[in-house]
Amino acid sequence: MSDLTKLTLAAARDALRKKEVTSTELTGAYLKEMEAATPLNAYVTVTADKAMEMAKASDEKLAKGEGGDLEGVPLGIKDLFCTKDVLTTACSHILDGFIPPYESTVTANLWRDGAVMLGKLNNDEFAMGSSNETSFYGPVVNPWRRKGSDAKLVPGGSSGGSSAAVAARLCAAATATDTGGSIRQPAAFTGTVGLKPTYGRCSRWGIVAFASSLDQAGPITRDVRDAAIMLKSMAGHDEKDTTSVDRPVPDYEAALGQSIKGLSVGIPKEYRVEGMPKEIDDLWTRGIEWLKAAGANVKEVSLPHTKYALPTYYIVAPAECSSNLARYDGVRYGLRVDGKDITEMYENTRAEGFGAEVKRRVLMGTYVLSAGYYDAYYLKAQKVRTLIARDFAEAFSEADVLLTPTAPSAAFGLGEKTDDPLSMYLNDVFTVTVNLAGLPGISVPAGLSSEGLPLGLQLIGRTFDEETLLRAAFAIEEAAGFTAEAEAWWRA
Repeated sequence: MSDLTKLTLAAARDALRKKEVTSTELTGAYLKEMEAATPLNAYVTVTADKAMEMAKASDEKLAKGEGGDLEGVPLGIKDLFCTKDVLTTACSHILDGFIPPYESTVTANLWRDGAVMLGKLNNDEFAMGSSNETSFYGPVVNPWRRKGSDAKLVPGGSSGGSSAAVAARLCAAATATDTGGSIRQPAAFTGTVGLKPTYGRCSRWGIVAFASSLDQAGPITRDVRDAAIMLKSMAGHDEKDTTSVDRPVPDYEAALGQSIKGLSVGIPKEYRVEGMPKEIDDLWTRGIEWLKAAGANVKEVSLPHTKYALPTYYIVAPAECSSNLARYDGVRYGLRVDGKDITEMYENTRAEGFGAEVKRRVLMGTYVLSAGYYDAYYLKAQKVRTLIARDFAEAFSEADVLLTPTAPSAAFGLGEKTDDPLSMYLNDVFTVTVNLAGLPGISVPAGLSSEGLPLGLQLIGRTFDEETLLRAAFAIEEAAGFTAEAEAWWRA
């Protein structure tokens, strides 16, 4: 592995500014690593020529002492973000050949700050999945392996390409999206940091929609500092997105390293779920001790409606996906499979264009929105969602942040859960509540399982208080001292 690709985003940024390395050299090193890592299937589109053009432009700016916050830093972009003149498919057959004539606001913000695009990263089809096995382009493979085993593992989902690419050093950092845990769970499975900001902190404009009231963009990075740097560039008000919040974007990096003495940390008692592996519980206990040692005050809090979160999520999210995916019908863009009339064309296009998991969720969503069932399912789910948000509001009246596990297990094997959707959905048990309440959450790598796989701890914060969240996450990161890396078996 190139020494250049070992640099964190912060280290790469500083080296570029000091002219110790050029963006052209850095970008070339990443493109070489990406070529060697094709067995991971992390990238679905590589934009090598565009990357080198952007890198050269950055080098010219840096030579003059100019440039933005991310000038010359190479990034991977989840294939859910529309990128002007670059294929964007949401990893679905139904968007075959779609080349957007516009740029998503989040990626436009990154290019404004000088970042370089290496390519588009694999994800679960339309972000529907917890293992990155539903992609039309095939599953992503986790760079990590169990001790003494060659079995391929999932990298988490839906942002599995993003998490695998960051863990395997195939980009300095990556964009991702989180609808029910799709940033945080993949981060936990790959030993990376995954930050899901407050709903409305990053614009959703130009991001292929799954569930509009839950989707939120965020970064997957190697450490907490890199997450803070990425969020500052990604965030900001956008008039094109009516859910985007108009408030200043803080300097998140400046919050890191500040003392957490006196910080109140809540431990939700309902997150001690039945059947949770002992090593997850032990890690949680260690996390509590680390925060206490750093001067935080720890107390138990209650989120009584937690047990209803998963069923609520799996009514709200499919209902919104059913509505959002109605636009994919073969008429205006993407795949078209002709039939004898327009109705048959719709049916043929959607039958061939959507994968099994997307079809399952569209059917679920259409059912809960249908006449006679709307009140019993969708309306009731929205009421429970309000109660879940109220639980968090009460918990945050006595705590500044909450500490929980990120996922109920370490990464599992490819194909282990594909025939059991319910078991797959349970991967999100600790993360969906955050989306339902619109809160920020972060996963920090904090230890290894008995099989040598990464495990993450999750911190949940108050709305738009990412600074406190990052400050606490930085304290966890320093205490955990997680330095383990996946061995580069894919280069053999």
